[in-house]
Amino acid sequence: VAAQKCRKRKLNAILNLEEDVCNLQTQKESLKKEHSQCSKSINQIKQKLNNLYHDIFSRLRDDQGRPVNPRQYVIHCSSNGSVFLIPKHLAKSEQKQDNRKEQKQK
Repeated sequence: VAAQKCRKRKLNAILNLEEDVCNLQTQKESLKKEHSQCSKSINQIKQKLNNLYHDIFSRLRDDQGRPVNPRQYVIHCSSNGSVFLIPKHLAKSEQKQDNRKEQKQK
């Protein structure tokens, strides 16, 4: 009788584990679909941002009325909502300083 109960418990444990595996596989597939959708959304947002960036630069002019070169400048948005054009070399050094501040805070 003890051996029979042991076999039954073992069989129940196996059945429960098989059910858990099935549930986890379903969850995995669902998460894969969600990940795929999120990746598509991110790519769409990146494309829209890129289009907006190019549209903004196509409309910008310097003091002499010449188009602003997007290879030389970047658009910088400050925390108070102000928007600036900054030369790329200055933006890179500013970004490095921001990264250092973040690392120190951690």
